Amino acid sequence: MSTRILQNRDIYRTLVLEHMLRAERSLRIATANLKDMHIEHRRRYRSVLCDFRRLVDAGVDVRILHGAVPSENYLHSLKEADLIGREGFTMRRCPRVHMKCVVVDDLWTFVGSANLTGAGMGVKSDDRRNFELGILTRDDAMRDGVSALFADIWEGHACESCGRKAHCPVPLEEPDF
Repeated sequence: MSTRILQNRDIYRTLVLEHMLRAERSLRIATANLKDMHIEHRRRYRSVLCDFRRLVDAGVDVRILHGAVPSENYLHSLKEADLIGREGFTMRRCPRVHMKCVVVDDLWTFVGSANLTGAGMGVKSDDRRNFELGILTRDDAMRDGVSALFADIWEGHACESCGRKAHCPVPLEEPDF
């Protein structure tokens, strides 16, 4: 079993660059906030959604579970990356989602404080980023627990008992895909 504590810029270098962007089969992301996170690319910066498009085109199933309405910049980049309605890329919103986790290829699991934002996981400079902390592991029990919770919310099984269903924009038990 391999387990590491990641903090601040290490989340970007290790989780994002070494694991998320190298996914081969699946990428599951849960985040409270969803903003247009940028990454380094050939000495410039671009939206991570460009890389998600590359992953989807290579057959990776990318799912993002988020709590808040995505930022306008994120939505603009989503459209530019031509991911809206593309098979293999799905986003679902549950206002109760506040967890931050990533599961890559059912091998690597990250659980931590970082949202899918530039200040959380992105390339922001040390003086413009949040102080973040998380655990990256290959522990099967951790992966199974995180994956089960993700799936329970994703598939709408938590809707009936959440207590906020009447206020939900699109209850997940009524799939929109």
